[in-house]
Amino acid sequence: MASFFNAKARLFVNGRKNIFERLQTSLSENKKPLIWVHCASLGEFEQGRPIMEAFKKKYPSHKILLTFFSPSGYEVRKNYSGADFIFYLPWDSSSNARRFIQISKPTLAIFIKYEFWYHYSAELKRKSIPLVSASCIFRPNQIFFQWYGGLSRKTLKNFDYFFTQSSESIDLLKRIGINNASVAGDTRFDRVYAITQNTEPIDIAQRFKGNEKLFVVGSLWPEDLDVLVPFINEHKKALKFIIAPHEITENFLTEIEASIDAKSIRYSKANHPLDSYSVLIIDNVGLLSRLYHYGEFAYVGGAFGKGLHNILEAACYGVPIFFGNKNYEKFKEARELIMRGGAFAIADYSELKTEYELMTNHPETFLLACDVTKSYVNENLGATEKIIKYCDKLIQS
Repeated sequence: MASFFNAKARLFVNGRKNIFERLQTSLSENKKPLIWVHCASLGEFEQGRPIMEAFKKKYPSHKILLTFFSPSGYEVRKNYSGADFIFYLPWDSSSNARRFIQISKPTLAIFIKYEFWYHYSAELKRKSIPLVSASCIFRPNQIFFQWYGGLSRKTLKNFDYFFTQSSESIDLLKRIGINNASVAGDTRFDRVYAITQNTEPIDIAQRFKGNEKLFVVGSLWPEDLDVLVPFINEHKKALKFIIAPHEITENFLTEIEASIDAKSIRYSKANHPLDSYSVLIIDNVGLLSRLYHYGEFAYVGGAFGKGLHNILEAACYGVPIFFGNKNYEKFKEARELIMRGGAFAIADYSELKTEYELMTNHPETFLLACDVTKSYVNENLGATEKIIKYCDKLIQS
């Protein structure tokens, strides 16, 4: 019913129409071993991506089937070249699970982070197909650990192994009798590190920055404007700003331009000298992870709204990171970087100004923050390697 009124719901429904026929057509000619990787949405895809790329490198003769639950993942990554087949995941019912697995015939299944589906996991177990949970994280308030969570606990027991992000998750699993788990960490660290090692220059960003100090604003939401607009207006002579909005709509781009009194230009129109501009507004997608490379400081949006966006993309370049002080606490990396002095949760413009000026007036504080963020990423590398090493045994057995 929601699909009649909501575009995302419409994609959710339409993307699953005739899915088994399309799946059958795509896979009917496949004679190669198939690894199935399932992600809920775009964030989980970024955690699954280094695993898929490692499999492709090590097992080039294998095929990869990538599935999504959400349109926000599928519609953005439906042309991802690292997977051979990309589909929506049909609803988790007994008949759907049986039919999906009968058609795809995976030799190994890897579900990313929070994806725990009873019928799919049960059918994989019935067929003796190994099922691994990667980059998963558990919290005490989840249904698995409540007195009424019997069916959910049964779902977990269908998995062959869990690679968790933290030792706390291991302890919670042990409480319900699950011991086939170990801490691997978060594969996102491997992903962002790989980006830093293969960064293609962005000519416009280089020309815009010149020899000036640059503040990169990533994943900007409207709720972030109250903090950033006065900061930009006050510091437009001392800093240059690159702003990458979370959603690139004409209304929001116009709102940003109208809010700031610094001279700005959109990326799509930056085809002439940029010396006189203080703000570069990114009006396309796919650049943000590389833009942080040019900054001395970063602000990551979302925490004043639905939730903080990816701060690891900025951290891997070794810059101090600012974000809102509201919806960030469920992100382990945000909490830990705050404790170490590499990230700063700010309540308003005045706090942002205070923290920024502390670093500019005391260079040792700035250098410490830079060292903390980069070291934090380096310390957490290796999750993908641990997962692949375990899966090697399953593939070769």
